[in-house]
Amino acid sequence: MGQSKAPSGVGRRIYELLRGQIADGTLAPGARAPSTRALAADLGVSRTTVTAAYEQLAAEGYLVTSAGRVARIASPPAVPAPSLGPRAARRARRAPTLSGFGRRVGRMALPVPASAEPARIDFLYGALASRDFPTLAWRRAYQAELLRQQPRLIYAAPEGEASLRRALQGYLRRARGLACDAGQILVVHGSQQAIDLCARLLLDAHDAFVFEDPGYLMARRCFEATGATPLPVPVDAHGLDTARLPQDERARLAYVTPSHQFPLGGVLPIGRRLELLQWAQRQRAWILEDDYDGEFRYGQRPIDALQSIDADGRVIYIGTFSKALSPQLRLGYLVLPEALVPVFRHAKRLTDRHAPALDQRVLASLIDSGAYERHVRRMRREHERRRAALLEAVSRHLPGEASVIGAAAGLHVVLWLPSLRPRDEAALAAAARERGVGVYPVSPLFAAPTSRSPSSAPSSAPPRPAGLVLGYASLSVEQIREGVRILAALVSGPARG
Repeated sequence: MGQSKAPSGVGRRIYELLRGQIADGTLAPGARAPSTRALAADLGVSRTTVTAAYEQLAAEGYLVTSAGRVARIASPPAVPAPSLGPRAARRARRAPTLSGFGRRVGRMALPVPASAEPARIDFLYGALASRDFPTLAWRRAYQAELLRQQPRLIYAAPEGEASLRRALQGYLRRARGLACDAGQILVVHGSQQAIDLCARLLLDAHDAFVFEDPGYLMARRCFEATGATPLPVPVDAHGLDTARLPQDERARLAYVTPSHQFPLGGVLPIGRRLELLQWAQRQRAWILEDDYDGEFRYGQRPIDALQSIDADGRVIYIGTFSKALSPQLRLGYLVLPEALVPVFRHAKRLTDRHAPALDQRVLASLIDSGAYERHVRRMRREHERRRAALLEAVSRHLPGEASVIGAAAGLHVVLWLPSLRPRDEAALAAAARERGVGVYPVSPLFAAPTSRSPSSAPSSAPPRPAGLVLGYASLSVEQIREGVRILAALVSGPARG
């Protein structure tokens, strides 16, 4: 039979009817199939419709056809029954197993994805207001790139579009004090893919990794998935406590957020930055600097990146557009030490070939034109208004009942509630959601969810109070004020305890 398109409509129903009869044995293997002419007459359809169904069945191996011969039902392949002993037979009946990586991932507790129906007033950190996206500028740049003729459509280079890497090279020098060559930049699908690539390329199961406690849970889980041993290091008001870095020969990597520690907001001072670099040199370890929201600092210029003072090629810088543009864009980048560039390019190619080329060129156009930096400045002013409204609302509705940390930068704060304990966080969050307010416990971000206060040594630290991570970038000033008012009524009322 000649090739034709797959059957649809009536032809599809005929195909499914015959396939079902073959599957249940009504049409036995080796039996003659009804002729297309006879079946068409019986069903009152055209012979062409029946022929299309037969061709699909033949293509899938249900029918055997040849020129000048009637179609027959195909015989199933003969599979000899293996001769197995009782133990081997039991093993054969078991489901196929996962790899060690798969088993570790399967056992993990991960944050619940954002609800498809968010709370009416949702303090979800990482969320942005859709109205803040630079829609007109993006659309103009997108249309211009879309209309620009390419000689052919092919897979792009794994490291990313040259235009975006050149634009990023200049932007990072201006905005983050970071000096690099465009060749050191690798464009990825957001910071999460950057972290995953680092975990898979830099850690083995017998290694260990340092992470901030509390810290970004999704990063910790990526590193744990490799089988490496976690080495939590407490943070205080100044970020990672470098005096407590482990002298463990297994440590091969440290993950840090030095410009705005997540979630507590400390800024790592120059002395600690130098101590961290010296530790990495002694350990022959890599430092992953996650600059997830370094563009948003209020009242003073953003802090220069740790990478800018790295003279030994130990720091891998991670940047993202998720906080300035949209987490749905899924574009981020790595600035790699030159020694790591080839292997990271190979790994990126094996993972998903490359990030979306068109979106990269659009973003390069926005950076080159200055539109991106104008947008960042506008958003810094807008977020500062939201931040001020949040601080004012806490001061008004929770005087003496709460303290806020991490407000000098970023798009979230941590709200400590001294009258409550960590065990109360989940109940408070549930009660707030019933009132239409989404708030998020800080305890899951700690290595030990009921640990003592992170700002003191364990021997002298008081029990840690309850805490909530409050993101404000997706809310209006009015929503922030109303949300804090509702939360304050719950803290002062039945939620206490």
